[in-house]
Amino acid sequence: MPTLLEKLPPARPAELHAATIAKELSGNHILATTVGRGQAAITLAETRPDAEVNLWFHDQYQQRLLVSAVQDFPAQLSLYCEADTPVSVHEGQYDLAVIPVFKSGEAEFTRDVLQAAFQALELGGQLVTAIDNPQDKWLRSHLAATGETVRVRPDISEKPRTVCYIVRKTQPLKKVRDFGCKVVFRDQQRLLTAVSRPGVFAHRRIDPAARHLLNAIDLAEGARVLELGCGSGCVSLGLAARHPSIEIYAIDSSARAVSCLRQSAAENNLPNITVALEASGIVPDPGCYDLVVANPPYYSDFRIAEMFVNSAKAALAPGGTLLLITKQPSWYLEQLPQAWNDVAQELVKGYHIIEAVRRP
Repeated sequence: MPTLLEKLPPARPAELHAATIAKELSGNHILATTVGRGQAAITLAETRPDAEVNLWFHDQYQQRLLVSAVQDFPAQLSLYCEADTPVSVHEGQYDLAVIPVFKSGEAEFTRDVLQAAFQALELGGQLVTAIDNPQDKWLRSHLAATGETVRVRPDISEKPRTVCYIVRKTQPLKKVRDFGCKVVFRDQQRLLTAVSRPGVFAHRRIDPAARHLLNAIDLAEGARVLELGCGSGCVSLGLAARHPSIEIYAIDSSARAVSCLRQSAAENNLPNITVALEASGIVPDPGCYDLVVANPPYYSDFRIAEMFVNSAKAALAPGGTLLLITKQPSWYLEQLPQAWNDVAQELVKGYHIIEAVRRP
């Protein structure tokens, strides 16, 4: 029978390098992230039967890819999809953290995760991180800013693709940065505050597409609204603030996005917003919503766009409206008329607002 790792795609170079180095180090309370399918965490769990290995996901979709491929995990491996570092059973701290990094990843998010992982280490614990850039200087300088010694473990293959670093924690961080922020914006007559963090869509700003969506929506009192892929949640906040009888249900696959919108709803005193972590587009009470709004991402060959459209169709009551915004309208204009009524589009400052009505 194939091993767990054989059921998965090959590990990305940075994750493979980090796992190889981590195997040489001591540690039985291990925190790991992944740039693939959790191969580093699985490797450590399989080789340390007495260890606690917590695999920290930030996006539920990535977690589900792993779960769909591997049903039987080692007992010592636990999967978490959370906004913040999962807590170790070992007095809340870890003795080893393994954090592979993409060179093309979001810099502020990478810094935030590395800081959180380093904070979660006990004194004497070690951080292992690798990046898919053998000429890296950025990650090394950031690690050096901790005040600790940075040991370098280069890729010794004929064609090096990565570099790995090891940092032992000998003292708490002298300066802990708060990477979160609050974005203040106006919808109609009310000022609203959106909480945002690295890794959440449209961090530190209100996305222009959200502004255009809000301007395009005229809601009746008592409407039930679903927002797919809410990100920092500016659209949900704006719509919920228009009348307390309007019910908003927002979903996102990002644990941080869900956490941020929950904080924002509380800060703006909007109890009519419900937020859920959901990567499959499944919502409660299908067939009961009056409006579905979405700003689908542009990647994945419209896989996510198709999921959003199917979720909207299931969620809406007959005659309910789907309203989405995009810079790439062709796919929607080809697909929607086959199953929806009254498909229309409007061009607003480079964005296409597409409207469609659910058939009975």
